[in-house]
Amino acid sequence: MRLKKLMVSVLTCAVLFTATGCNAITIDGEDNSGTVSEGSGAIGFSVSTLNNPFFVSLSDGAKETAAEEDADLIVVDAGDDAAKQTSDIEDLISRNVSVLIVNPVDSDAVGPVVKDALSKGIKVISVDRVVNGAEVDCQIASDNVEGAKMATEYLKELIGEGAKAAEIQGVPGASATIDRGDGFHLVADQDFDVVASQSANFNRAEGMNVMENILQSDGEIKGVFAHNDEMALGAVEAIAASGKDIKVVGFDATDDAVAAVKAGKMAATVAQKPELMGETAVLTALKMISGESVEKSIPVEVELIK
Repeated sequence: MRLKKLMVSVLTCAVLFTATGCNAITIDGEDNSGTVSEGSGAIGFSVSTLNNPFFVSLSDGAKETAAEEDADLIVVDAGDDAAKQTSDIEDLISRNVSVLIVNPVDSDAVGPVVKDALSKGIKVISVDRVVNGAEVDCQIASDNVEGAKMATEYLKELIGEGAKAAEIQGVPGASATIDRGDGFHLVADQDFDVVASQSANFNRAEGMNVMENILQSDGEIKGVFAHNDEMALGAVEAIAASGKDIKVVGFDATDDAVAAVKAGKMAATVAQKPELMGETAVLTALKMISGESVEKSIPVEVELIK
């Protein structure tokens, strides 16, 4: 009889173990739940746009690392549309991702849905741009203020103090736009005559159009700082058509921009490391899923390419 009861007990334990699978269990009062994600184990990545080489590199870095680590990564493209990004993130929440990586279109607009994700126990990592209105678990970004300041100081070396300069801004509301603008104005407001500051939404074609408009309003401009390389390259096209000698500095060090610097068409660009940011984001997400603690802010260095 005792043997029969023992067999029943063993079989019951075996069934319970099979049913719980990989879920944490408590042994001798030891709580192991901190090492297992409550979500699906998947990582969701909402990227602002894949119509920009910088963010393609960011996404590629994340995808390559996920493949190497055999991680489940879901990448969604917001297409530079803040409303679509909100909808995309709501979908990732419904899919029960364990970690959300977000590269905001608009730092303010994404706040409420990120806050919703956090309230459901999803860990959140912001990449390249900050999230306003919600306290994310980790922020991975370049020092945009310092990078823009560095670029503007180099522009000053080229065109001199008191020269007329223009600023081509990124997407309004994006933290990169705000930070790079701040870095530019730390130098420019003291050392340049800033005759124009206009948005071209981080887009090359818009950058060309904005530069054409700036040239029509003031043909004495000597230097331009663009918040990213796509807009800088658009400005270079407009300047080439005008036949003027205007120094252009960009930001991101995309392949096209680095080639333009080498060819003497652009004066310089600030090198970020988007692939490394994507890699770091996925590795950090995996640490979170396994219950490891991570730094609240992980900076990625920048350098001037000239």
